[in-house]
Amino acid sequence: MSATQAVETVFRIESARIIAGVARIVRDVGIAEEIAQDALVAALEQWPESGVPDKPGAWLTATARHRAIDLVRRKETYARKLAEVGRTLEDVPPPAEPPAPDDIDDDLLRLIFTACHPVLATEARIALTLRLMGGLTTQEIARAFLAPEPTVAQRIVRAKRALAKAGVPFEVPYGADREQRLASVLEVIYLIFNEGYSATTGDDLVRPALCEDALRLARVLAALMPEEPEVHGLAALLEFQASRIPARTDPDGEPVLLADQNRSKWNRMLIRRGALAMRDAGSGPYSVQAAIAGCHAEAVRYEDTDWATIATLYGRLVELVPSPVVELNRAVAVSMAEGPGAALPLVDALADEPALRAYHLLPSVRGDLLERLGRGEEARAEFERAATLTRNARERALLLGRAARA
Repeated sequence: MSATQAVETVFRIESARIIAGVARIVRDVGIAEEIAQDALVAALEQWPESGVPDKPGAWLTATARHRAIDLVRRKETYARKLAEVGRTLEDVPPPAEPPAPDDIDDDLLRLIFTACHPVLATEARIALTLRLMGGLTTQEIARAFLAPEPTVAQRIVRAKRALAKAGVPFEVPYGADREQRLASVLEVIYLIFNEGYSATTGDDLVRPALCEDALRLARVLAALMPEEPEVHGLAALLEFQASRIPARTDPDGEPVLLADQNRSKWNRMLIRRGALAMRDAGSGPYSVQAAIAGCHAEAVRYEDTDWATIATLYGRLVELVPSPVVELNRAVAVSMAEGPGAALPLVDALADEPALRAYHLLPSVRGDLLERLGRGEEARAEFERAATLTRNARERALLLGRAARA
């Protein structure tokens, strides 16, 4: 591996910790990221000549921290800033070695709460979290969400400015504020995973890299906040869901329905991790969704799925987070537990829901129920309508295929 490759690899691994440590000093994630990038440039300039240090992560961390302290010194408010971060800061030696992956400090917790602050729009939180915590470049984020790179770049810049303008403190909140902020953090990780698991647009059904980023963030958060049941619930949910990714598409990338998936391709290690995370999960929405995913994971064959329990769990989820989408999912479970005739009235009751008017899964589910009831012409019309609503090419092809066979 060349020195340049070593710099890029180490920075990708350590960037979140470096930014978090610097942000604790300068109290601004935008400036912290710039300083971390300066350390990266210094490494790119020096390592090809001097060689890669024995402890490259520690070198980058120490370089970034020293630059942060120099910046604070140059400011007129240096005395006040120095008092805030401790008068002995400049005498603190650099770490002997980069922290182990599992050795996560409070700075990372502060960073993820800052990146997911509710003052930012959801799209900005996602982009900033992937940039700061995931180490993704602007180009990678843009490609992941099929958005123009300039749009994503502006989104990140504006997010950092908004945090600075709002004076968002670089700290872990407590009490009611913490509950609100934690909900935001969990939502961002959940949305990142969902976009990877079932892409809303584009030519691919699944984007595994996004799922991997979200899963890693969930694991980090679970290690940072071991006392929070919903954090473990989210981690369990993503472990279970990620376990099925290898079986969700065929070798050509075409979607494979749950009933037709080769379950020997499910990742048993991730299922075990999900089961372990469930031990510390609670009774909140993510934990209930994890329990549903766990029911699927436990079934050796599709026919073994405990649909009655899944329907009950969806009923509980509706009570926690009333949503027409959850109601639709419950109807699917009811159809499997009690038959399509029992579920069709539940689906028809959702027809006028404003939130579902452009939701392709509503006519898709209705088409499936009608097909199972032997009402082929009606089913065909529903599948065709669903195909016009989805923006994902793979899903559109699947729906049109079902329409042709109905």
